[in-house]
Amino acid sequence: MGRYTELHSFVQVAQKGSFAAAALSEGVTPAILGRRLDALEKRLGVKLMHRSTRGLRLTELGEQLLERAKHLLREFDEIEADISSSGSMVKGNLLVSAPASFGRRHVAPHAIGFQRQFPNLKLAFNLTDSVVDLVSEGYDMSIRIGGITDPNYVAVKLFPNQRVVCGTPAYFARHGTPTTLEELAEHNCLAFTLQGGQQRGWTFQRDGRQVAVKVGGNLACNDGELLFAWMRQGLGIGWRSIWEIQSELKRGELVTVLDEFALPDYDIQAVYPQQRYLPAKVRFFIDYLKAVYNAPGYWEKTPPL
Repeated sequence: MGRYTELHSFVQVAQKGSFAAAALSEGVTPAILGRRLDALEKRLGVKLMHRSTRGLRLTELGEQLLERAKHLLREFDEIEADISSSGSMVKGNLLVSAPASFGRRHVAPHAIGFQRQFPNLKLAFNLTDSVVDLVSEGYDMSIRIGGITDPNYVAVKLFPNQRVVCGTPAYFARHGTPTTLEELAEHNCLAFTLQGGQQRGWTFQRDGRQVAVKVGGNLACNDGELLFAWMRQGLGIGWRSIWEIQSELKRGELVTVLDEFALPDYDIQAVYPQQRYLPAKVRFFIDYLKAVYNAPGYWEKTPPL
């Protein structure tokens, strides 16, 4: 396994662009990765990577090895996945990306229970509201809420979800309740700014077609939890996922409006790159989350943000 480990570490460092980032996903120290790269270069007798305080740069031979090594490691993983038929055989590293708020509340908390079933598997999470490139950044899978999936990826629905317009009863008592999409222009819509979210507008369905409605307000942020806190304080209205507001709806702290225009689905999905064989570690984690999310009363019992 020494050669596999060296190649795997080389690919991780090359793809992530630094020893620190690769070490985080590998669960080792940068020094260990450095020794693996040194051993690989010594064994091959060539220089694969120029390292300096300004960063990393692959040599021409390093570029050639990177492409072939990625293919070789992918084939190795597919072979393991093909013959792995029991949880006891699942091992290695599982690197998962998930939206920040959703990941904190509904992905990372289930890591302990999952690892009890698969103790030889190491889990690592990157919780970010940015959409990551799974292949180039080395992720095994991601959790995504709605959106259009890249045709090079496979999406598995974990639980149905919708995006709705909502606010506090006190806000609507003061400012009125919108009954048409055009009336959103008269309301203080709390802005999500990451990757141009508010500039693209809020998306609805009208007469069987999707429409994007430009909205505006006096508060904007790239953090979904802060926007949620503002909305619960009655400072404006938000465009939120049903998974996020179940508890508040049940207690009457929030109410929804314009429900007839909500998209039919904005589902919670597990996404992974197209590949011939689905690695067992990915398949088992997807199945585990699906069972958790579909347990009766799960979403109503979720603690508030």
